Amino acid sequence: MKVLVIGGGGREHAIVWKLSQSRHVDKIYCCPGNAGISEIADCIDVSLDEFDALIDFVKYDWIDLTIVGSEELLSKGIVDAFEKEGCKILGPHKAAAQFCSSKIFAKNLLKLYQIPTAEYKVFSSYLHAEDYVRLKGAPIIIKSDKSAVENSIFVASTVEEAINAIRLIMKDQVFGEAGERVIVEDNLNGEEVSIMVFTDGQTIIPLTNIKPYKRILNGNRGQNTKGMGAYSPAPVMTDEVEATIMQKIIKPTIKAFNSEGIQYKGILSISTMIDKGIPYILTLDCSFGDPETQTVLPRLKTDFMDIALATIEGRLYEIDIEWGKETSVCVVVSSKGYPGKYEKGVIIKGLDKVKTMRDVFVFHSGTSFHNNEIVTADGRVLSITATGIDGIDARTKAYNALEKIHFDGMYYRKDIGDNQ
Repeated sequence: MKVLVIGGGGREHAIVWKLSQSRHVDKIYCCPGNAGISEIADCIDVSLDEFDALIDFVKYDWIDLTIVGSEELLSKGIVDAFEKEGCKILGPHKAAAQFCSSKIFAKNLLKLYQIPTAEYKVFSSYLHAEDYVRLKGAPIIIKSDKSAVENSIFVASTVEEAINAIRLIMKDQVFGEAGERVIVEDNLNGEEVSIMVFTDGQTIIPLTNIKPYKRILNGNRGQNTKGMGAYSPAPVMTDEVEATIMQKIIKPTIKAFNSEGIQYKGILSISTMIDKGIPYILTLDCSFGDPETQTVLPRLKTDFMDIALATIEGRLYEIDIEWGKETSVCVVVSSKGYPGKYEKGVIIKGLDKVKTMRDVFVFHSGTSFHNNEIVTADGRVLSITATGIDGIDARTKAYNALEKIHFDGMYYRKDIGDNQ
């Protein structure tokens, strides 16, 4: 079979890498891909916004399945466009994706169906939002509407930080139209855990749980990011807590979609806060998490293609997912200045040295070629994942690998997995 993966980040590299191990897959294409992906797939140069051009490529090359990594493309209706032309594609339709791409849609859905989440209010007026924050006090969470926007969630420890975040979103419009409304949300205390599930609208199969690190600095300080690292499985996720999340969070969410007349097919990423054993939804995403995908796929023993096809064809009930018993730790390497302004085109050295290391996997998140050299091309550059018999073993391998890699301005957190 031939597969096309759409995207060019670390999660797409991990998906391509896992597909390359499938007994079903003969050829993999990726659009646009990156320097690392190009080693195991043919990267094609087609604009991601040109759905017709992508569909033409799929038809011309007889692609059997397309997998979409980007939440933004899903919310724009790429699945609807492909299926209209009879092309098989993994992901939710536009109507389903909107509940994840819009934080306000998601929060209202959760509230309507009484699914546990933090208390919140939505504001379209800067002055009203400011008054509410002064009344509530801090710490408090400020969110712009669109989930796909980088660094659009502000964890404000003071009232002044919260008001500044509202100003950036609503007055300065740093996120464009996503700043027309803001969510002001109560701050929850506890431990954050991410879960990704496959669903065909009826059957739900969890991908193992993950402990994410979203803040840029050690000790979970500084600005929020898309993710600076993760490990799996998370010790806080006991069998009891996992069962509670399935019964109180995941199943009611899929049921809520169905009640709204929407059959959700694809991957659903759920970020939860576990407070005294009780889970609350923080965010919903309609795509594979990043770096969650890079963290869990090295532990997956089941053929990824079997899961993808069963999801699309409505027969997930046939699938039993097998996981390795090892622990995985993923550390994200970023460019200096991320999540703000950063430099591109910086030469990366040492990648060849890591290739020979056992149980270590390098997934390219933002790289390209320049004069036959691999260079940085984004704020998040690499994801280094290692597996081990326990968290200490996996963490040691990951950080040993990081010592062999270098580029000017290279940055990564030093505390990923140290609280296992």
